[in-house]
Amino acid sequence: MVYDISGLTELSSALSLCCLDSAQLLRVSDYKYNNVPSVGPSSSDHLFRPTSRKHKPSRTSTLFNMSIPETYKAFRRTTGDFPRTIVPTTEQMPRELGPHDVLLKIHAVSLNYRDPWMLHGGYPSHMIDRGISCSDAAAEVAAIGSAVQDLAVGDRVSVIIDLSNLTGYEDEPPHVLGGDVEGVLREYAVFEDKYLVHLPKHLSWEEASTITVAGVTAWTALDGLQSANSRRSVLLQGTGGVSLFALLLCLAAGIRPIITSSSDKKLERIRQLGSHIGTINYKTVADQAAEVQRLTDGKGVDIVINNTGVGSIPEDISFLRQRGGIVSLVGFLAGNKADWEPSAVLGLMYKFAKLKGILGGSKQDFIDLNRFLEEKKVSLAPLVDRVFAFDEAPAAFDYLYSGSHVGKVVIKVQD
Repeated sequence: MVYDISGLTELSSALSLCCLDSAQLLRVSDYKYNNVPSVGPSSSDHLFRPTSRKHKPSRTSTLFNMSIPETYKAFRRTTGDFPRTIVPTTEQMPRELGPHDVLLKIHAVSLNYRDPWMLHGGYPSHMIDRGISCSDAAAEVAAIGSAVQDLAVGDRVSVIIDLSNLTGYEDEPPHVLGGDVEGVLREYAVFEDKYLVHLPKHLSWEEASTITVAGVTAWTALDGLQSANSRRSVLLQGTGGVSLFALLLCLAAGIRPIITSSSDKKLERIRQLGSHIGTINYKTVADQAAEVQRLTDGKGVDIVINNTGVGSIPEDISFLRQRGGIVSLVGFLAGNKADWEPSAVLGLMYKFAKLKGILGGSKQDFIDLNRFLEEKKVSLAPLVDRVFAFDEAPAAFDYLYSGSHVGKVVIKVQD
């Protein structure tokens, strides 16, 4: 079998006399497209379509005889009554790349609560029937299209979660991986280069897979650590991925984190990360506002990262310092209903505070966070609670949904 490569005929004799590096060999140039169906988010999600012509193999035809399989494994959501599950599927490897397409070899995927939530009903956003799950991946560039400039084969990258959010100022509604866009719980995927960011080089695949949602959300909830020198303390609700990531960022920036949980066992694990970390068991501490005041020498915190939802906003305001504090609303684990009157949030005025709604962040936020992680050489190892094998993905979903974790649950897809 040979491959139809247009635009390279003149080079065939020259190529037989020289050696090209792996990036050159894997670069896709001026292919004749065969209009095979897309299996990913890009309309030109194809790679290396073989032709049916038969002749004596040449050096040119073997340049693209790479270690890329014809099929790959993925996990898709089932349909029908809730609760649903995810099942393994065999997907056809695309055969051609568009000019700006990048083929990714995915090494690790981390889970967010939204992933099992989609299987149990009540998820508030649109999702593809039988879609591929998950949004957070650490991947390696396996091949690139002819117009890709800023990426090379072998680069460590991740995909932004919201394909509509490159700068943070777009007018388009969100298009989110693992929801209304095919996700990353698979061995290979194709995305356009504009949706990719370089990952910090000092992190393992498992650590790097935690950044996309938990990391970027924590970063934007902390206001990108702007005016970090004037921030004294931050209150983090719960011990999930966003809170743990924010805690590590605070430690790296010299900000005191205070974290809440209903489990003394989880809080003890957290305290092992730093002696100056404040902890509050909200089940046993009757007056959390008073405890926050005690832990901050009567000043209150600069930022509250709210994972629970709108129901606790009035209490969140009570935790803030007198002027200039922020409540960052990043989740709704306790639901999206509230039993308070509008007047309950007047404290925002009295404290000159802001209520900030956050749904992840932009590509630029992702880039800025990765730069901070690399400059500070922040280890994300404490964030990884447990690593599952790829074929154990359903068990990983169940484990996360059980709430037994502290930090992030990761699936190792391949070496």
